[in-house]
Amino acid sequence: MNLQQCFQRVRMDGFCVLENVVPEEAVVSVRESVVRATKEYGREEAKAKGIGHVPGFISYDQSLASYLADTELMRLVEGLLGPAARVSFASATINYPGNLRGSWHADWPFNQKNGGRIPAPYPDALMHLTTLWMLSPFSCDNGGTLLVPGSHLATNNPTGDMGGDPQAPYPTEVHATGPAGSVLVLDSRIWHATAANTSDQARVSVVVRYAPWWLNTRVLMPGSAERERLLGTSGRTENEQPSLPHEVYDGLPVQTKPLLGRRLRRPCKPTAVGFLIMMNLI
Repeated sequence: MNLQQCFQRVRMDGFCVLENVVPEEAVVSVRESVVRATKEYGREEAKAKGIGHVPGFISYDQSLASYLADTELMRLVEGLLGPAARVSFASATINYPGNLRGSWHADWPFNQKNGGRIPAPYPDALMHLTTLWMLSPFSCDNGGTLLVPGSHLATNNPTGDMGGDPQAPYPTEVHATGPAGSVLVLDSRIWHATAANTSDQARVSVVVRYAPWWLNTRVLMPGSAERERLLGTSGRTENEQPSLPHEVYDGLPVQTKPLLGRRLRRPCKPTAVGFLIMMNLI
């Protein structure tokens, strides 16, 4: 699928697959690095559900960092979101053998269980992209993500008040499949779900979300005033994306740094630049 076809597919169906973003000769080493980091830093509550989950993954492992600003991928991302798009969220996500099917949902900021959500009915506007980096081949057997094509055009999703069973199969659902090294690009509004892994191999991926420059993502940052205000009395949940340590940011590839500059951990003593970052002005 070429880039123009991908543009059309995302707008019409809500998703597309870009192949060979991570070169074949690099996939195995990146996958092994992601698996090691997930074993060390994965959330215990996720492991109990058969999932390896590491929010703020780039703070712990930078093996994928050089590919996040891949030229072809960024042409698609900025063609859909506009210039100066940035990474809002990154997490390792490993679907282990025996893991069961999950519930239909849309991602932040359209997930209606999140404190920082855009309330339904939300407008017909592409405001956020979710990408799944396929570090293992995605197949129907190993838990390739389930999608409902065209559901991104709805004004609500099963995390809202829609009735019905959010785990029930949907008549038009499809599995996202592709070779290792591919990137599944989703309009974050699309209804999707974890698929059961009935194979004997783990399905290894990293979720990276891209936001336009104008979207306030500070509700995702632990300790932020926005997070405390929106979660304090709502009783809702929220994604979590800790800030990057400066030493990690300094070691990132030059082309990747602009995507993650706003996710820096603030210095202890405010500076003029630090103050502007804190005020979300640069």
